[in-house]
Amino acid sequence: MKGDYQDLVDEISALLGAPATLENRDFRLIAFGAHDSEDDLAMDPVRTRSILTRQSTAAVRSWFEAYGIARATAPVRIPAAPDAGVLRGRICLPVRYRGIVQGYVWLLDQDPGPEPGALAAAMEVAQRIGILLAEEAKAGADLSREFLAVLTAGRGWQQDMAVTALRVALGPGAEGLHTAVCVGPWPGEAPPSVPGAAAVCVVPGATGDAGPGAGTRAGAGAARLAVLLRLRSADAVAPALTAVARLLPRAEPGPAAGTGGGSGAGPGTTGGGKGAGRGTTVPGGAPGGRITAGLSDPFRALTELPAAWEQADAAARAAAAQPRLGPVAQWSAIGPYRMLAALAASPVDDPATRTLLGPTHRELARTAEVFLDCAGQAGRAAAELGIHRQTLYYRLGRVEQLTGLDLDTGEDRLLLHMALKASRLL
Repeated sequence: MKGDYQDLVDEISALLGAPATLENRDFRLIAFGAHDSEDDLAMDPVRTRSILTRQSTAAVRSWFEAYGIARATAPVRIPAAPDAGVLRGRICLPVRYRGIVQGYVWLLDQDPGPEPGALAAAMEVAQRIGILLAEEAKAGADLSREFLAVLTAGRGWQQDMAVTALRVALGPGAEGLHTAVCVGPWPGEAPPSVPGAAAVCVVPGATGDAGPGAGTRAGAGAARLAVLLRLRSADAVAPALTAVARLLPRAEPGPAAGTGGGSGAGPGTTGGGKGAGRGTTVPGGAPGGRITAGLSDPFRALTELPAAWEQADAAARAAAAQPRLGPVAQWSAIGPYRMLAALAASPVDDPATRTLLGPTHRELARTAEVFLDCAGQAGRAAAELGIHRQTLYYRLGRVEQLTGLDLDTGEDRLLLHMALKASRLL
């Protein structure tokens, strides 16, 4: 497949008389044409970084997308910007398939520029590239059955068989480095393509009553989108965070992590990761429902996929329970929620906290949680809740009556705090 891309890039270079660079829609380098010019300006910092590292910064992506390349259906001319490291203007040929942008072909602009006929011929080649990119993305989606089988199979021989089937379906890329991604609640079908994905599927939601504590998180028990995402190295999590953030409808990735691409730089960045973006609402779902995502630790052996999926699911639930973590959270960055996620694998039903976690005592539960989050400092807790300190003391007394716990005792505080936090993860 890479040879096909290189041949098509070389064809565009020959048509336009300039070296071309092909990147996917996440600005990851796929192929580039030979460069034999002695003009130093032809290899400005942005182009050099793109070729040497096979990616560019988040600022690069933000800069060039501001020229509308993601929506363009014809070549886009972008002027030079020396302050941003772009010493030569660019021509961007959008690579599309059935109206969806799949990537970009970049060329250095020159005076005089390419003839209209040559540009039209180059766009035809770009359309052929779009078909190849779409087919490659679709191949990952076609593995949804094998992927879902691994995630839903019971432990033992069923899971072993499912992992073997997925390994065979993935072929040589099966033992590469991956991370598992969970996005939920996920309405509808899986997207037609996810950049960098080896496999994509929708994991059905749980059926029946989730028990005590259910419903404390919008979308509890709902379907989730699962993605097996390829990584180039263990340090390449930032690009994965960016790709995942873009799966969230209307999410705006934050600056914590990011990758970008190929041919520019400028003010502002885009990215994803811890604290990235804003919560999103589920189309047709309950008001205030947030779509969140979680990433597992990187892994290489497919036998680790089931455990990685549990990590990703826990990270997504933690992001939903604690907005400061999300909407995209890494398993390694969710702190105490790593342990709480294991506790919340089944409904919280401790006899001491059962009544407090019921729907009729939500305000008391919130008061207790804020008080414990504030390390038992009444003044801080009352200020955060916006109530008088005496009101806080009254409510805490009611909490002790309902639970039989003594909030002056460390172990009782620990039990109550764990139960409150775990109930959010359901």
